[in-house]
Amino acid sequence: MEFNASIKDEDALVALYGPINKNSLAKETDHLTDAYQTWIERAPFMAVASIGEGGLDCSPRGDKVGQLFRVIDKRTIAIPDRRGNNRLDTLRNLVGDSRISLLFLTPGINESLRINGDALVVTDRQLCESFTINGKAPLSVIVVSIKSVYFQCARALMRSELWSVDAHIAKGELPTAGEMTKSALPEFDAQSYDEALPGRQRDSMY
Repeated sequence: MEFNASIKDEDALVALYGPINKNSLAKETDHLTDAYQTWIERAPFMAVASIGEGGLDCSPRGDKVGQLFRVIDKRTIAIPDRRGNNRLDTLRNLVGDSRISLLFLTPGINESLRINGDALVVTDRQLCESFTINGKAPLSVIVVSIKSVYFQCARALMRSELWSVDAHIAKGELPTAGEMTKSALPEFDAQSYDEALPGRQRDSMY
């Protein structure tokens, strides 16, 4: 697809959008302020962005409040790597490139909060076992050294009506997990997969 015009450099961006809002810079810190820490400690969900040889990746992480991550100090947080599909996209990226970005969301709150920093994939036994749930400890913990923290204004979530019950989509209106897999792998048994999925998810949560 071809377009008649595109932005090629930063000067062109500034000319198009105008000067930056000074408050958007003033709210950025290199550590967790008391207010920022209070905010993220109520968040049950984050999106994790990383980069590797294959390019950029963004994956969801969610858990009950207090189990999603732990604040080690004002410049460090630790995120347990709970069970998943073993693609290990995020971990593979972080092993090769430590840069990481986190976006925290809290149900009912339209602001979001962003953390950028560097990460280590840590297998320290004591640390991993400190995140044990239902007798199961994560195999590794992502330890993030914070470089910048700032909150995002509410416009994106207000426009999307993300938390509005009226905006919820009925389950049957979208393809199931099995159907989406089958769309990429035609011989896949979507029906059997979908029938077994709820139990498999429940039994492998941690």
